[in-house]
Amino acid sequence: MRLLLVEDDTMIGESVLDLLRAEHYAVDWVKDGEMADTALQTQTYDLVLLDLGLPRRDGLSVLRTLRQRKVRIPVLITTARDAIQQRIEGLDAGADDYVLKPYDLDELLARIRALLRRASGRAEPVYEHKGVCINPVTREVTVQGEPVVLSAREWAVLEPLIARPGMVLSRPQIEEKLYSWKDEISSNAVEVYIHGLRKKLGVDVIQNVRGVGYMVPKV
Repeated sequence: MRLLLVEDDTMIGESVLDLLRAEHYAVDWVKDGEMADTALQTQTYDLVLLDLGLPRRDGLSVLRTLRQRKVRIPVLITTARDAIQQRIEGLDAGADDYVLKPYDLDELLARIRALLRRASGRAEPVYEHKGVCINPVTREVTVQGEPVVLSAREWAVLEPLIARPGMVLSRPQIEEKLYSWKDEISSNAVEVYIHGLRKKLGVDVIQNVRGVGYMVPKV
């Protein structure tokens, strides 16, 4: 999953960036509202973590412009504990949730997971299909009850597919969720990771849609 982190405080931004990357999210980090708006117009993200007090252009303006463009990407706003009116304005402007500074990092991750799950139209956290059980929260995977270890990149390819069973994702769409700006993209990386996933999980879990891309079946 690819996230946009919008945070002007360097210390907070670095800690959140490290946290999200440790959880195998692809993350782009910008430090002002103008850069955030440009990124949102030129890139595709699964979620935005949006600070409200930004230089050049405030977060509420970025959020309102995003919703005026009819973009439905989940937005998790971040704000100081005493900024109640800002939280209200953010939610009314189209934010999906908010988290208070200073962060509880476990809560931040839980809210991100919940918003991503909600955006995919799924209420249940666990995906099961033909003896394969995948838990996006714990990142535990079992096949016929036996644990299977996935690499970070294998998980990053699998996660957007299991988030929306039945939806076909093309190779470029998967690459967008796999890499941030600074990552080097290998020409056949997605195919290599999918081959590895099929060896570990079985050939039926990730299906080819000829000429279009890949999908996992609905359960």
